Amino acid sequence: MGLTKQYLRYVASAVFGLIGSQKGNIVFVTLRGEKGRYVAVPACEHVFIWDLRKGEKILILQGLKQEVTCLCPSPDGLHLAVGYEDGSIRIFSLLSGEGNVTFNGHKAAITSLKYDQLGGRLASGSKDTDTIVWDVINESGLYRLKGHKDAVTQALFLREKNLLLTSGKDTMVKWWDLDTQHCFKTMVGHRTEVWGLVLVSEEKRLITGSSDSELRAWDITYLQEVEDLEEPEPKKSKGSSPEIQDTHEPEDGIPETDETPEDRILTCRKVGSIMREGRDRVVNLAVDRTGRILACHGTDSVLEVFCVLSKAEVQKKMDKKMKKARKKAKLNSSKGEEEDLEVDVKMTLQDEIQRVANIKTSAKIKSFDLIHSPQGELKAVFLLQNNLVESYSLHPSAPAPQPVRTSRITIGGHRSDVRTLSFSSDNIAILSAAADSVKIWNRATLQCIRTMTCEYALCSFFVPGDRQVVIGTKTGKLQLYDLASGNLLETINAHDGALWSLSLSPDQRGFVTGGADKSVKFWDFELVKDENSTQKRLSVKQTRTLQLDEDVLCVRYSPNQKLLAVSLLDCTVKIFYVDTLKFFLSLYGHKLPVICMDISYDGTLIATGSADRNVKIWGLDFGDCHKSLFAHDDSVMYLQFVPKSHLFFTTGKDHKIKQWDADKFEHIQTLEGHHQEIWCLAVSPSGDYVVSSSHDKSLRLWERTREPLILEEEREMQREAEYEESVAKEDQPVVPGETQGDNYFTGKKTIETVKAAERIMEAVELYREETAKRKEHKAICKAAGKEVPLPINPILMAYGNISPSAYVLEIFKGIKSSELEESLLVLPFSYVPDLLKLLNEFIQLGSDIELLCRCLFFLLRIHFGQITSNQMLVPVIEKLKETTISKVSQVRDVIGFNRAGLEYLKRECEAKSEVMFFADATSHFEEKKRKRKKREKLILTYT
Repeated sequence: MGLTKQYLRYVASAVFGLIGSQKGNIVFVTLRGEKGRYVAVPACEHVFIWDLRKGEKILILQGLKQEVTCLCPSPDGLHLAVGYEDGSIRIFSLLSGEGNVTFNGHKAAITSLKYDQLGGRLASGSKDTDTIVWDVINESGLYRLKGHKDAVTQALFLREKNLLLTSGKDTMVKWWDLDTQHCFKTMVGHRTEVWGLVLVSEEKRLITGSSDSELRAWDITYLQEVEDLEEPEPKKSKGSSPEIQDTHEPEDGIPETDETPEDRILTCRKVGSIMREGRDRVVNLAVDRTGRILACHGTDSVLEVFCVLSKAEVQKKMDKKMKKARKKAKLNSSKGEEEDLEVDVKMTLQDEIQRVANIKTSAKIKSFDLIHSPQGELKAVFLLQNNLVESYSLHPSAPAPQPVRTSRITIGGHRSDVRTLSFSSDNIAILSAAADSVKIWNRATLQCIRTMTCEYALCSFFVPGDRQVVIGTKTGKLQLYDLASGNLLETINAHDGALWSLSLSPDQRGFVTGGADKSVKFWDFELVKDENSTQKRLSVKQTRTLQLDEDVLCVRYSPNQKLLAVSLLDCTVKIFYVDTLKFFLSLYGHKLPVICMDISYDGTLIATGSADRNVKIWGLDFGDCHKSLFAHDDSVMYLQFVPKSHLFFTTGKDHKIKQWDADKFEHIQTLEGHHQEIWCLAVSPSGDYVVSSSHDKSLRLWERTREPLILEEEREMQREAEYEESVAKEDQPVVPGETQGDNYFTGKKTIETVKAAERIMEAVELYREETAKRKEHKAICKAAGKEVPLPINPILMAYGNISPSAYVLEIFKGIKSSELEESLLVLPFSYVPDLLKLLNEFIQLGSDIELLCRCLFFLLRIHFGQITSNQMLVPVIEKLKETTISKVSQVRDVIGFNRAGLEYLKRECEAKSEVMFFADATSHFEEKKRKRKKREKLILTYT
């Protein structure tokens, strides 16, 4: 294949200008043994770890393509679970920053992640209405829970019971028994979406927040704790309160009215409501890890903090109330009134859950997290909607708690979208300007080296010499800044409307501006005497004005400074002579106004981008349209030529940056990475760097590599990417017993699972071929009466000259645990008999028993009908039965022996050092075991 023209590839270099994106939540993480100092925030597809004390970014957890939607740290503080918009979940190690575990099971964005108390299981809720429980240790899915009719908003494990609690936008709160994987209770006491739920008071009380100003409180009563075994009265703990808002949904969907204790594990009774100050919906509702501090916020900038009193504190308050009542009764003469007063003293919900304080942040709150220090101080960290992180401290036990702001991370980004970007002439500095500030960044380190306050900026450039910058604002002003001091040198009222465009003259002595007041103005640089000092400073003066009939959207000088291109609101581009301002050409053809344009370095071509999604390439000699390109799926927002070439970049509201060849009219490359509309970009004077800004608040740097880009290969890669995306959208294979569209397995079909299944099939086919070859070789050797060398398969040689069956085992070991079941699911049945024979052989060897048994049981479950009806497989299944039982027993004995040895070592250590190891975990397991036995005894009694 001959190369007619060689292009160089641009690749993503870095993401900066972003403190935290809006789709995910902020969480405290433990690093270097310190709690309350480091926070993890979503940053588009990455996760940034910020040091609150220094205001520095210390770690980046690299994502792939999809945006982060949910974060959850593990209880041990060593890992961070990250949920993405495509439904995938990755577990990152906070020590190494690597994400080694990936779970694929959801079809839509992750909305909730929660670990259980020990960190062994992870529950994920999604917009696809499913909840999946994952085994983090085994790196596989346990089960999928279907029941919600809308997106799941929150999921919680109970510490003492094997139960899961979920809430959804379908107004339901569901209780799931994880032993049987079914929903045994649905609470229907909410009229609107349930956005959050927390458990307080040792999991005896549930607080829920919905789309009104109420926080509803529910008392949880566990039946096996209340009922007496000698009096098995099934209804004595249910109560007769009319406020019970729960129903039981059996399999037929009809709520039962006369329930039995076997069907009911607990009851929920609404005990009251706490009124929030905010009138909007609850956005986040959370408690700290002690379960004592409850906090929530709406769509405003106020976090409401409550304190949940313990039983002792509630009793103390009750005694005080009784004492006051008695004192008041003494003033009355009647003894009966005293008795009445004492009887009437009751503790309300507002007395048990007290308002502590409100924390007012500087902007609207997107998410928050709480942590309680050993000193009794409450720390709250906020991710705000204007790309800002703030942290506050509060002493809840103080008589009048006052929140104090302790830190603020602001330098790393703008508060609003960046609308203009510029490179300095030496390619080192980058200017970005938004609605309130101008920032100068060092391209090499991506550090913000200067921040200056400005009005709403729309356009900008570096003054020749790179010591000053000029900003054009939405109010029509020109603002001139000095970079060394960061001071505003001068503000000039240039236009009566928005100043949409600036263009520096090629001779670098002045520039031209275009505004919404239908005029183009020419300006020259000059030195004027500063009033405050004897030195002169830079200033600008207006020299000429070109009045037009429509608003000016964009202006550009030709490189020889003979022509000026002006884009107007009437969808045309007018070309004028610079010296006489006479009209030269009119370029018309766009159906909507031309938003951006640029002229090539040699002055022969002008490219225009419009809101009609097209880019047109014109000749500047006669004004003829060389080509019209359908460039983007939405408006073209910015266009710029690469210096000293006819290549140019375009950006659009379709989140993409595209590179084009203006000579051959070909699309060269698409740069994908932004997740929202792209407003502008800037190409460095050398052409080696491109920087872009987007509505997702991020700035992205793209770097030109030395890698050649072949268009045919690029098209092939694009087709492969489209195929991989289409694989995930295909229907899942139907398993016997399931209906089309229902998938109760935890995984989903991805390109990785398809490739893994192909590797298994290739390995089995190689095993068949090599087995046949070896049989044939034996027959030849026997006929020849001598040993003939057998040629070794190169694949087996690459694996260390192993046997064909061992090669199949290596392939199974190489498949990710989370993708194993989905890979086996798509295997044709023709490969199953060989796999069963191989699995029997592997299990007999006694290695990887857990992996092999998992594969065996899954294949038996999926292909049960065909296996049982195949008489040829009966002896294989019999052998597998004997082998599996014996080998699993051996593994169980080894585990039991090792556990006994560890128990002995633990007792020896405790006896020597008089320290209890693993006391919490041991007591937790013993408590669970005791309660399980109690429950079994209770069921037997009723039966």
